[in-house]
Amino acid sequence: MKLKSLYCLLAMFAAPVAQGMDLLDAYHAAQGLDSIFAAARATHQAGQEKLTQGRALLLPSVNLVANSTFNNSTTNSATNARFGLPNPYTSRYNSYGYTVALVQPLFRPQNWLGYSQSELQVVMADAQFRAAEQDLVLRVAQAYFDVLMAQDSVQLAEAQKTAIAEQLAQAKRNFEVGSATVTDVYEAQARHDLVNSQLIAAQSGLLVKRRALQQLTGTTSNDLRILNQELRLDPPQPAVMSGWIETATLHNPQVTAAQAGAELADKEVTRSMSGHSPTADIVASYGQNNANGGTFGFGSDTRNTVVGVQVTVPIFQGMATQSKWREAEANRERARQELETARRNVELQTQQAYLGVESGIAQVGALQQALKSSASLLDASKLGQEVGVRTNLDVLNAQQQLYATRRDLYQAEYNFLMSRLRLKAAAGDLSEDDLAAVNQALY
Repeated sequence: MKLKSLYCLLAMFAAPVAQGMDLLDAYHAAQGLDSIFAAARATHQAGQEKLTQGRALLLPSVNLVANSTFNNSTTNSATNARFGLPNPYTSRYNSYGYTVALVQPLFRPQNWLGYSQSELQVVMADAQFRAAEQDLVLRVAQAYFDVLMAQDSVQLAEAQKTAIAEQLAQAKRNFEVGSATVTDVYEAQARHDLVNSQLIAAQSGLLVKRRALQQLTGTTSNDLRILNQELRLDPPQPAVMSGWIETATLHNPQVTAAQAGAELADKEVTRSMSGHSPTADIVASYGQNNANGGTFGFGSDTRNTVVGVQVTVPIFQGMATQSKWREAEANRERARQELETARRNVELQTQQAYLGVESGIAQVGALQQALKSSASLLDASKLGQEVGVRTNLDVLNAQQQLYATRRDLYQAEYNFLMSRLRLKAAAGDLSEDDLAAVNQALY
């Protein structure tokens, strides 16, 4: 459980700190277990093969064709008698052969465009995998902080329940001696029952959050390293939102992937138009055929060598070329719109993350001051109850305000850390080093 100062009121309820899994441990475990990241890694590996496939379009292809056949032919001809053969004459013989053929593309615009497209496909694969790496960092951090927040909620609910139980016991004693009314007892009992239900919900929520983290990491550690009391609230650098937006539009992996997709679609339009272009190939082949017999009983041994240039001029392809061009034009427009969408989304994400960091700093500072004020209010309410100027309900309300403020402060601290990570991710600069920096805030 998280050991943080709740001032003197909460100190007695603090649980001992246990050293366990930290944020980096969780991330390293998720790298080897998370199925979403594993699928992204496999997709990335598959994407790297596109360059080899594109290069193959420019290289020669060599094929070997071999055959072995049994022939059974019957010849009915007046010339059979000249060769001393019966009429009809049936011949049976075996023949076999092979041909090695080489084709080297000499002029194929589609192949060159296909090769340049393969380079863009590799760029897309790299960018998409980079986005998956950043996404894993964010998902692990969010799951980790969700568990810490759930632990905090349980701790606070338990501490609040104990404090209200003491207030309830005091109300009952005062009622017995006539210094309090039955209303004071009912108020404390109602508040105690409410907090007990909140504790049950918090415990259930903690189990759910731990299960979510376990699904990512495969670990079931209940002893996570927790957030330090002295959280550094460093402002974003550079401290100008426009600078972050400019960096994000240039380096965010989602924008990079969409940009490569738009360029790929542009080249596909040109490639579809090249379907009207002639092609030229260098062709060469060598073949040998042998037969141990023939129609008139004579065998043969034939060798054939061919070297030349083959030119193909497309004349009519059933309107397929024009259809592919229209399809490519539509896909180009789609890719351009997807690029614009990616840029807008990244700009919005960057703004949200930047404002999250800035507002997080202000909110944490305000809640820290509010916590001090809430603690002072509780002390004053208790003193006022003793001298008769405050009621039992005033004390209960002050207790609730103190615990609610503490809970809000915890949540604001976690939100600040997540906003800082999301800002780096939007700028395309989130890495394990950033996670390590956050990890230093744990103990």
